[in-house]
Order: sequence, then structure tokens, then C-alpha cells
Amino acid sequence: MAYADQQMSGSRVVAIIIVGLIHVVIGYTLVTGLAYSAVKSVVERVTTVDIEEPEPEPTEEPPPPPEPETAPPPPVAPPPPINIAPAPPPIVTQPRIPPPAPPARIIPPPAPAAPPPPPPPSQARAAQRDNFNRWASRIQEAYPSRAIRREIEGNVGVSVTINAEGRVTSCRVTSSSGESVLDDAACEGMERYARYDPALDAAGNPTTGSDSLTIVYRLS
Repeated sequence: MAYADQQMSGSRVVAIIIVGLIHVVIGYTLVTGLAYSAVKSVVERVTTVDIEEPEPEPTEEPPPPPEPETAPPPPVAPPPPINIAPAPPPIVTQPRIPPPAPPARIIPPPAPAAPPPPPPPSQARAAQRDNFNRWASRIQEAYPSRAIRREIEGNVGVSVTINAEGRVTSCRVTSSSGESVLDDAACEGMERYARYDPALDAAGNPTTGSDSLTIVYRLS
């Protein structure tokens, strides 16, 4: 029974403390709210007070300073005459500028032509007697029998034309022996027995040629 009474008295104490705290909070709230309302009303009164400023007293303006004595203005000379130049001629502007001319191309002169190659050496040569002693002997062996009988001797100069094959095609007496029998025998012998290496042109090809010689007729 005493234990129950102790529990009940402890609970009452806690309840009383709680109720007291509630009252303290409510009182604090009321006090702060009233204080805030009072401060607000005082501020409004202070801000709405009209302050009257005293009007300033009018001040007397000082007298104006005396005007300085001014000298008479100097005489003004008329301005010199101005020569107005005539208007410059109007400037004609070209609406479109032509493109610049292309730079001139300098073409070097052509190189001198190379000299032609020298011609090949010429192979030309005159007709040459082929085995002269042999055919000259045969001409002597064909000594005319009539001249032998008459014991005629002499020298006959002849000039002959030789074809490309080395044969005599024509003969003429250039120096007569004085006897027609010997002159005729000399040309006949040349056309029949004489042999030549034909003449050659510049390219080395066989061509016609000529020869001159003296045939000697002597009786042994």
C-alpha cells in the first residue's frame, strides 16, 4: 500500500512539472508578443512625428562691382580680297578597271642549228690500167704486117674512153706517127686488148673514165 502511494505521488510530481513548463511557455509567448506590439506602436509614433524647420532669414544681396573702364575698340581693317580659284575639272572615274595585261613572255632565240656533219670522204678515182705490160705487149705483137714489110716505126698518142666495166669504148689519135697504118693499129689494139679498173664516183660506184697514153712501135 505504501509502494502504491509512492508511485502515485511521483506521477503527480511529474504532472505538476509538465503543467508548470506549459504555463511558463505560454507566459513567455504572451510577454514577447505584448512587448513586440508595444515596440511596434512606439516606432510608428516616432516615425510619424512632423518636424518643422525654421524658415531662413532673407539675406541682402551685395551691390554689383563697378564696371571697368573699357578702351574704344581698335579700327577694324577690311579683310583682304580672297581669290576664289575656279572649280577643278570634274574627275571622271572609270566604272570598271580593266584587268592588268599579262606579263610579256620573253622567248629566247632558238639555238643555232648544229652544223651538218661533214660529208664522208670522197671515193672518186680515175680509171687505172689493169696489167698494163701484158696488154701493151699484145698490142706490140699485133704489129701491122704491112708496116713490117715497109719497116715502118713510130709513136702514136691516143686518148680513150673507158666504161664502168673497164673496157675501152672509143679511141682517138692525139699525136699521129705520120703513118695511118700505125695510127689505125694503135686504136684497134687499145679497143681489143686494153683492160682497166673502172673509175669510181664520190660514193665509190663504178663510172666512166678516160686515159691518154703513147704506143711505141719498134721493129726488133
